[in-house]
Amino acid sequence: MDYPGNLFVVAAPSGAGKSSLVKALMELDSRVQPSVSHTTRPPRGQEKHGREYFFVSGPEFDAMVLGEAFLEWAHVHGQRYGTSKKAIEDRIAQGADVILEIDFQGALQIKKIFANAILIFILPPTWEELRSRLERRGEDPPDVIDLRLRNAALEMAQAKEFDFVIINELFERALFDLKAIVHAQRLKYPAQRRARAATFQALNIH
Repeated sequence: MDYPGNLFVVAAPSGAGKSSLVKALMELDSRVQPSVSHTTRPPRGQEKHGREYFFVSGPEFDAMVLGEAFLEWAHVHGQRYGTSKKAIEDRIAQGADVILEIDFQGALQIKKIFANAILIFILPPTWEELRSRLERRGEDPPDVIDLRLRNAALEMAQAKEFDFVIINELFERALFDLKAIVHAQRLKYPAQRRARAATFQALNIH
């Protein structure tokens, strides 16, 4: 189905800067709205239920899976994450541009359901920088950081399946690249025709 809004799907290994880039984009562009996922992991720091994630128990998550409420769901670092199908559909049907932060498994599942979804992969510039960023976060013990780095090798091998790839070496450059992708998507013929229907009609373009 061709929705009036766009669905941007952003994936990256832990520490590549995905969340910071998406947050900065939404501060600059009010038309881009976040998608809030469900997760079985506990909140971190200042995270709030319904803002960063919907935090649910394992049985609650199971019930949503059985009810086919998720557009996609996956196991990531020993926890489960899922995206509500109805929440995404409702918002892009109203013309919103929704951005979804997700792992590569979920991104590829979404592409099968929403053929028009725009998949964006964020890469770190080097392995050393990725490890350094994970260590600077101060959230994980060394064994978890090692697990994240092992997972990163598998995740980054999937970058070829995505529509766009951004290398987050300099944050401002990476943010510019992300903004460029979003803006270019809005200038595609079908998007412009939806957004500027009156102009197309006035110019007699059918």
